Amino acid sequence: MTDSDASAARDNMIARQLRPNQVRDARILDAMGEIPREAFLPEGKRGIAYVDNAIEVARDRFLLSPMVFGRLVEAAGIRPDDRVLDVGCLTGYSTAVLARLAAAVVAIDREPELVDQAHTLVSRHGAADAQVFLVDDLAAGYAAAAPYDVILCEGAVDCVPDALRAQLRDGGRLLAVIDRSPGTGQATLFERSGDIVSSRALFEAGAPRLPGFARAQG
Repeated sequence: MTDSDASAARDNMIARQLRPNQVRDARILDAMGEIPREAFLPEGKRGIAYVDNAIEVARDRFLLSPMVFGRLVEAAGIRPDDRVLDVGCLTGYSTAVLARLAAAVVAIDREPELVDQAHTLVSRHGAADAQVFLVDDLAAGYAAAAPYDVILCEGAVDCVPDALRAQLRDGGRLLAVIDRSPGTGQATLFERSGDIVSSRALFEAGAPRLPGFARAQG
């Protein structure tokens, strides 16, 4: 994919995938229009970087579709002084976008190779201040840098564990796709007010599963 082809594909993504699906924050559109999504994909997948589907980046690990990702970020209402936790950052595309919107981004993943790539790519594409950490359990979040104004889960989950909710600042927002059945899910906003975390369904969203978030049996 040439630079001009990629630029045209980003313009098309904004015009046909984001704007018609209620992604209207100019800061989000600018960030997604400037950051080269293809650079965060394996070489063999770069030609499909802007299709309206999730893309497999590593075994059973997927980059969210532009529309789902954009709508989740829009719903998060990220402010310039916010602190954000990016859960399941893969090679760092989501982190690079979020870093254009927030004051600080902490990104986590459990795959060493992905974290190594994220360190390099996030810095290369203008988010040198974002921090990327290797963790054993994505569902545990990253308490060492909490609390967060926004937590974004980069994939579908059965449920949001208490450990992750506890890392929200008062007034904080957590966005996740709650898995309802194979291939279907509900984008959901969780908001903390004092000791209470309430939830509200936003829109239907298909998203591949994020590992480590299966509901406990029994």
